[in-house]
Amino acid sequence: MINYLPHTVLQTLARRAGTLLAVYCLSVAGVWAESGAASGLDLTISDINPTANSELSFADPSQSLLLAQASVDSESTSNWETSKPPTDQFDWIQTTSGEWLKGEMKVLYSDQLEFDSDEFGLQTLDWGDVAQLLGHGVKRVSIDLPEGLRVFNGVITVVGEKISLVTSTGGVEEFDRSLLVSITPGANSEQDNWTTKISLGLNFTSGNSEQTDYSLKFDIWRQTPENRFVVNYLGNFSKARDLETVNNHRLNAFYDIFAAREYFWRPIFAEYYRDPFQNIDTRATIGVGAGYHIIDTPKTTWDISGGPAYRMTRYVSVVPGDSDDVDTPALVGSTFYDTTLTKTVDFNVRYNLSIVNQESGTYTHHAIATFETEVTSILDFDVSLIWDRTRDPQVRSDGSVPKQDDYQLMLTLGVDI
Repeated sequence: MINYLPHTVLQTLARRAGTLLAVYCLSVAGVWAESGAASGLDLTISDINPTANSELSFADPSQSLLLAQASVDSESTSNWETSKPPTDQFDWIQTTSGEWLKGEMKVLYSDQLEFDSDEFGLQTLDWGDVAQLLGHGVKRVSIDLPEGLRVFNGVITVVGEKISLVTSTGGVEEFDRSLLVSITPGANSEQDNWTTKISLGLNFTSGNSEQTDYSLKFDIWRQTPENRFVVNYLGNFSKARDLETVNNHRLNAFYDIFAAREYFWRPIFAEYYRDPFQNIDTRATIGVGAGYHIIDTPKTTWDISGGPAYRMTRYVSVVPGDSDDVDTPALVGSTFYDTTLTKTVDFNVRYNLSIVNQESGTYTHHAIATFETEVTSILDFDVSLIWDRTRDPQVRSDGSVPKQDDYQLMLTLGVDI
């Protein structure tokens, strides 16, 4: 028969076995750390500390447990924190929590950074959550200086609250981070400043009913950090059995100068409009104004603007005794709202209001709301609802009065250039 060992002997053997196991683990970990695989993990005999029974509640007051503690080498940690990734191919950002992201910086405006991460795709981050930005290639940087808004071109680095910009001449410009207005990719040529979208809608009907409908809309947009120039055109034409039923054209243009973060000047805006079925042969408006950015982020834009203007209207026909040429001062206001609903769907609204004299219609407005659905990288399917209104239409020579309101639902395919 096998005799059982006393309980105290078993406890002693267990403690010895635990000690030998701990020493063996430390030896293996020490070899691993010395080979460099531990990336700064340093295990030494000084890190083996006795732990009192009061902390671990052992029954035997005399027993102790050897613990191996891994201490991170402070010099290795410092080297890791101060090291920076290369910027020969990518832009890099570091968040305030320490993570680095590489990719392409799309735009920074209104404290929103749009960054196309190489790993996570297109991301929008609060600028306050970015600790560092290491730029690749030339960027356009807008700075709000006491003498006004200035734009610099160069390679940008943002660390903490300081901005460093290396210009094409090799000079270095430094600014406080709080003065930063925007960062956009640098344009390699004038062509990079321009964007064009052309949308076309067609409808042909033959047989018992013969009708042809055309709709054309285009937008031309040139923008830099200092200014923007925009041209919009909308035209519709319909013919049924050789009889013209719709023929209207509207052309708008304006030029803006960005004066500060929120404000812009509009030294000129103009509109040309023609619709014989509204008894308008020609209507031209020209004016000056200013505007304000209510919202201006990478995903949403909302501007309001307005100012005094001069309007000239020529009617197709008028009742005897009335002039077919009418001039009037005008007060013009407008707003534009554009937002990204999903990755493939955008929504925008443009609204223009003009207050004029009674002979010119008292007030007129033009509103267009559009859903733009991306089909391919350059092709969109657009659905637009248009509403035009004239408070007091001009009476025709035969005594008939055009309707106050015109509505149109327009389906078009658009090409982005």
